[in-house]
Amino acid sequence: MMPATPRPQLVYLVFGSETYHQEAVFSIASALAWLEGTPDAALDIQVFSDNPQPYEKLPVRVRPLDEATRRRWNEPHGYHFRAKHVALREVLQESELALLIDTDTFFHCSPLKLFERVQPGTLLCNDYYTTYGNNKENVLYSALATTLKERGLADDQMTLLNSGVIGLHQKDAHILDHSIALIDELYPSVRGAYTLEEFCLSVAAYRTLKVTKCPDLIHHYWSRKQLFRAKVQAWVAKHAAQPTSVAALADTHQVTDRLPRPPRSQRMLYKLITLALPVHLRQFIREILYGCYDHPNEFDKACGPVWWEKALQNQKERVGTPVCHKVLEHWFTHRSVRLILGQRCAAIHEHLLNTPAK
Repeated sequence: MMPATPRPQLVYLVFGSETYHQEAVFSIASALAWLEGTPDAALDIQVFSDNPQPYEKLPVRVRPLDEATRRRWNEPHGYHFRAKHVALREVLQESELALLIDTDTFFHCSPLKLFERVQPGTLLCNDYYTTYGNNKENVLYSALATTLKERGLADDQMTLLNSGVIGLHQKDAHILDHSIALIDELYPSVRGAYTLEEFCLSVAAYRTLKVTKCPDLIHHYWSRKQLFRAKVQAWVAKHAAQPTSVAALADTHQVTDRLPRPPRSQRMLYKLITLALPVHLRQFIREILYGCYDHPNEFDKACGPVWWEKALQNQKERVGTPVCHKVLEHWFTHRSVRLILGQRCAAIHEHLLNTPAK
């Protein structure tokens, strides 16, 4: 067997929708931007993917992931998050240090700082946020708690991890074998619970490894995902042709973790001017106006349509009935609405008419 490479390996697993590839490309560019000035040999980036094309202009190793391989990695139950642990296990067979990161991430600093937190006997995760006993209504608790406690694997004090980042030293790769075995065993009991993968990692690491986290080093935008995707997609639209150019890497720093909403004074103004509207339209138009604010940051500005779509979704929930085209037209032809929105009114109306129903 060849000796393991000591160079840290930053690993992505990307397949399916174009959106995930766009996220990965931006995340990688963000890492490269923070690595500027670091020797080239400091870090390797690997991408397991069903589509190598998006990564052709990036300094990464693409490892083809065909449908048959992915299906095998998801066996025996077809649980697609199982592949995360299998991919990282593959890399740790040949590398001393590896970190698998979800595509919906970007960096606040050099990725090398994440690897500084990965030592033998340590698991790096994105975050840990609660303990197992805090949500006894969850199927992962109701179906498994008694059995796991009897087997000495978990109790109410076990910390639950977010696996947007999984970083391990090769010496601790057996933790992945344990988590994979738990996924295979527990899947039928919890009806394929969405978070089973990170739950099993929590169980495998409990009382076995020191757990560290890194939300201060990366932004994992699992919350408010559509807003941050809009920022990322605006960057991709601008820089896809040259994702490692000076301008492209500089612009990664302009895609911030700031929630792109108007300042408080502007929101208060929106509240004031919408008092002229019928009660049932006030909150809806306030939220529409969030998407009209002229942010100085071009990537924040790109989030406007997402605010409009969210405003419509919230309005549907408030009125409790489907919003047909006729109702939407009635709202946007209201005299006060047209006065408040001005020239933007028709474009916003058109955009929402063409937004797929949710």
